[in-house]
Amino acid sequence: MIRRIQPRCGAGLTGSFSAVEVLMMKFSTDVAAPCTFTCRPFCSVSPLIRTLPAEESDPSSVPNRLLSVLSKPNWHKSPSLKSMVPAISPSHVSSLFSLDLDPTTALQFSYWISQTPRFKHNVYSFASLITLLLNPRIKHNGYVGVVFKIRVWMIKSCDSVGDALFVLDFCRKMNKDEKFELKYKLTIGCYNTLLNSLARFGLVDEMKQLYMEMLEHKVYPNIYTYNKMVNGYCKLGNVVEANQYVSKIVEAGLDPDFFTYTSLIMGYCQRKDLDSAFRVFKEMPLKGCRRNEVAYTHLIHGLCVARRIDEAMDLFMKMKDEDCFPTVRTYTVLINALCGSERKSEALNLLKEMEDMGIKPNIHTYTVLIHSFCSQCKLEKARELLGHILEKGLMPNVITYNALIGGYCKRGMVEDALEVVELMESCNLSPNTRTYNELILGFCKRNVHKAMGVLNRMLERNVLPDVVTYNSLIDGQCRSGNFDSAYRLLSLMTDRGLVPDQWTYTSMLDSLCKCKRVEEARNLFDSLEQKGVNPNVVMCTALIDGYCKSGKLDEAHLMLEQMLSKNCLPNSLTFNSLIHGLCTDGKLEEATLLEEKMVKIGLQPTVSTDTILIHRLLKEGDFDPAFRRFQKMLSSGTKPDAHTYTTFIQTYCSAGSLQDAEDIMAKMKENGVSPDLFTYSTLIKGYGDLGQTNSAFDVLKRMRDTGCEPSQHTFLSLIKHLLEMKYGKERGSETGLCGMTNMMEFDIVVELLEKMVVHGVIPNAKSYEKLILGICEIGNLGVAKKVFDHMQQNEGMSPSELVFNALFTCCCKLDKYEEASKVVDDMICVGHLPELESCKILICGLYKNGEKERATSVFQNLLQCGYYQDELAWKIIIDGVGKQGLVEAFYELFSAMEKNGCKFSSQTYSLLIEGPPDST
Repeated sequence: MIRRIQPRCGAGLTGSFSAVEVLMMKFSTDVAAPCTFTCRPFCSVSPLIRTLPAEESDPSSVPNRLLSVLSKPNWHKSPSLKSMVPAISPSHVSSLFSLDLDPTTALQFSYWISQTPRFKHNVYSFASLITLLLNPRIKHNGYVGVVFKIRVWMIKSCDSVGDALFVLDFCRKMNKDEKFELKYKLTIGCYNTLLNSLARFGLVDEMKQLYMEMLEHKVYPNIYTYNKMVNGYCKLGNVVEANQYVSKIVEAGLDPDFFTYTSLIMGYCQRKDLDSAFRVFKEMPLKGCRRNEVAYTHLIHGLCVARRIDEAMDLFMKMKDEDCFPTVRTYTVLINALCGSERKSEALNLLKEMEDMGIKPNIHTYTVLIHSFCSQCKLEKARELLGHILEKGLMPNVITYNALIGGYCKRGMVEDALEVVELMESCNLSPNTRTYNELILGFCKRNVHKAMGVLNRMLERNVLPDVVTYNSLIDGQCRSGNFDSAYRLLSLMTDRGLVPDQWTYTSMLDSLCKCKRVEEARNLFDSLEQKGVNPNVVMCTALIDGYCKSGKLDEAHLMLEQMLSKNCLPNSLTFNSLIHGLCTDGKLEEATLLEEKMVKIGLQPTVSTDTILIHRLLKEGDFDPAFRRFQKMLSSGTKPDAHTYTTFIQTYCSAGSLQDAEDIMAKMKENGVSPDLFTYSTLIKGYGDLGQTNSAFDVLKRMRDTGCEPSQHTFLSLIKHLLEMKYGKERGSETGLCGMTNMMEFDIVVELLEKMVVHGVIPNAKSYEKLILGICEIGNLGVAKKVFDHMQQNEGMSPSELVFNALFTCCCKLDKYEEASKVVDDMICVGHLPELESCKILICGLYKNGEKERATSVFQNLLQCGYYQDELAWKIIIDGVGKQGLVEAFYELFSAMEKNGCKFSSQTYSLLIEGPPDST
């Protein structure tokens, strides 16, 4: 950006002519007054400036409003200008400089706006300013020095590969155009600055071409030039090419310096060739070069990457022997490595040592620590550390914020992540693709429509989605059972020029198999070779598991044989899937033979393998072989997990031997294995089946005390037992769990809640959530609504989005459209997002019942909720009213979206223009 010249005391942001005078006087001793003009003819550099957006030709646009203000005397005192400052972006300034603005005023304004706290020039605003100052109609040399300096600032302000390439083309144009005199040609300093910019982004091919152009223009390289070439190649680990430029240094009669050698050390470390890196390190003193902290830090980093952390620590200690003191980067590299190796206490000791030595941690140091806290789920400490950074006056970067945002999203704490995003934006930092990808991942775990809404926001802000973005969304849609949306996202992904990878198709295959759409999954699998994607072991395992769960064991066996023949080696998960399939089908002997085959090809049975076989043995009543296998697990060092122990507990509970089940639970805890949700639920059911309801509630208390929250099935199991106590065991259990719909009344739920309190389990928001989810699952809307009301009115708890959607879905399944509409209204009112599958059912149902106005009203409300607009069109219009033959509704809703200013992808728009799909 333009270097900020400190205003005189009391000057503030008044921005007088002194700013431009200081700039011009600094770079030129012959300053002539520039001529003013109203029409700027074509300049050869101008095609490099980005095309002015159509909206900027609007007189009410920011650039035109700025032009109007700047055309008046004393513009810097204009109140309207000061009010516009927060909205002025570099693109606005770039567009302004492309309008009919006086060059002197442009230079003044460029300095003035650079003094505002949140504005930073970019390469395009600098380029536009240079274009204006180089206008052919300006007949004097007054701007030569200024242009020279602005060009250097432009080169240094590159923030991306695109910026660097733009600047390279711009400078080339200036260098080659005959209209520019020698004074505007690139000097050795400019070439070196350009090479440095290109090296930052690994653009070595462009560096090599620029180096050749230097020689063509008879600009002779110096040691800095050669070192930049060496450094650029070494950053990518291309030491062979780097050494060619080391040879050129010698040929030019120059001596390689410490910068040359440290670059080579870095290059060898990048190649993981530490022996060669140490050879160069040892040569440095022999060549008259002092080994500095940069050389040491590169080697320490190389050792850390190779997981040789103790050696890195030894080298760190030896630095002082050469009077070479660690820098903030040296410490940060080691802190990062120690945190990554779960040696957090040593990392914190290093941080303390660093501060005691007067070396202040920088943003990267703190980012490493925040990332480490997040990986250990210590999110409060990570958040406190971010606050500490801000208090110290340091400015966290996007990477720092992303570390914390990612930590929250991985734990499903998306609201906390959004607060960090707000904080980030308040500090004038814009979220990048990684930020949005973290949010998408977090929302996909809870509500895929909110994740799609994040995609909408990305596109609105011109942040480009990448393969990770689409992979997360496709996975989220598949897990939610929205395969049509997943396929459309796949098409949008390819339309954007992104290439789906193995993970794209793995999530689709796995979800299709889990939904028992195995043939569809197989067809997709068979098409992968044509798409240039090699099937991997995860895909094959998903298919084998799908075949097994669909009872197609022959196809599963065939798939395993194909894997072995195609050198796609199966892993333990592959064998476990097939072993589980065989055990489920009662083929224990075949399962045992398959385990032997697994061992023969070098794979060891896992805890899951043993647990699957133990479960089958117990089911067949073979207790002794099951226990022998269990004991063998213990003696071989294979630690049984919660699932293994629960298998025994389940068997004892089914036999009514609750004391034996409790003994296994005690043994489980002695061996350091924590019971899980399934363990506790099994024991609760066991006591309930024996009519020992109090004991079942005691287990519920133990469950809660360990931090394990009951599921909806746990609560349904307890309700079932209370019903059996009330109506008798035969009547209470005659229709099974789902048959409770007609028998359950609100008083049973009240009894459940009261018994929970008696046993010390105070119902919380999670309890009510799971309870309502379970009651909605069995379709008892009346009781669910009463629990919903009780939760709010008697307990003062706010229902979650999950609760609202459970109630909404239940209404739709029972064709209770009026009640469903009210739930949607309430959801939107409190900021929750209704599930689109249920919205589709509701809107179609309302149209079919002749309630057109209500249907369109619901749809209009949905348009204001922040859904991804394509997804709304897919789900409600195309797959909803369209496929159900509601032609009039199709066009009405399409028209409503257009009137609302919705923007569609070209693919979605084509589908809408084609009209309703064939309802057959």
